[in-house]
Order: sequence, then C-alpha cells, then structure tokens
Amino acid sequence: MSDQRHAPTSRSKPPPAGEEEAGAVLKLGEFQDVDTLTLSEASLVINALMAKRRKDRKDRNETDALNQTLDYLDAFARFKAKENVEAVERLLGTHKELSKFERAQIGSLCCDTADECKTLIPSLADKISDEDLQELLDELEKLL
Repeated sequence: MSDQRHAPTSRSKPPPAGEEEAGAVLKLGEFQDVDTLTLSEASLVINALMAKRRKDRKDRNETDALNQTLDYLDAFARFKAKENVEAVERLLGTHKELSKFERAQIGSLCCDTADECKTLIPSLADKISDEDLQELLDELEKLL
C-alpha cells in the first residue's frame, strides 16, 4: 500500500474584493454615502412591493432567496408599524453627526445601552457622547 500525501481538499478563503470595513473608522468604499435602510425599513419596502406585485398578479418571480429574506426581516425587524418605522427614521435623521450607515445600524440593532451600541458599532466612539447616545436609544425604545 502506498502512503501518498494528498493535496488539501479545501482552499483558503480569498480576501474580500474591496477594502470595506465597519470598524473604528468606517471604510465603506463606493458605499460610503449610499442611503442605508434599517431592517424595519427594508421590511416595509419589500413587503409593500410584494403586496403590489400580488395585487397586479405579477408574483411569478418570488424566489426562495426572496422568501428567506422576508422571513429574516420579519424575524429581526424590530419596528413593525409603518408609523413607528417613520418615527425612527425621523429621530435618527436628527443626528447628522452620524453616517447613514451608523444610523441604520442603530435603528436595526436597538441596543439597550450606549456601551453595547458602541461595542457593536465601533465607529460611534468619538462621534456621539454616551449620554446623547443613551438618550437616543431610550427614545427608540419608546417606539417599540
């Protein structure tokens, strides 16, 4: 019997194509100034589009990926009522010192404390005080 060594059956993961990073400094590349939706906003938009398609009997393009996305959004979108989603957007929009990406992350994550929020979104560290961030989080909590 021969004791040959075979080449590994898996490859190392290639590095990401872009230089995007959501760390202490946001490096979003071409997505830097793109409007960003919270999970709740995305849920509203996609559900409205799907309802219109069903009404117009154009629902032939519902794929597994789309249905899985809707399931995900239904599970993780914290704000369900349209009025609350709009109120969250208005509230977050008052914080111009934060990037669109950061505002969407705050609106999606719904952290309990400023410390938790800054841990999950490290780029907030020098942009907003803990007190102001906690006040924002408390206002979001009232909309749940």
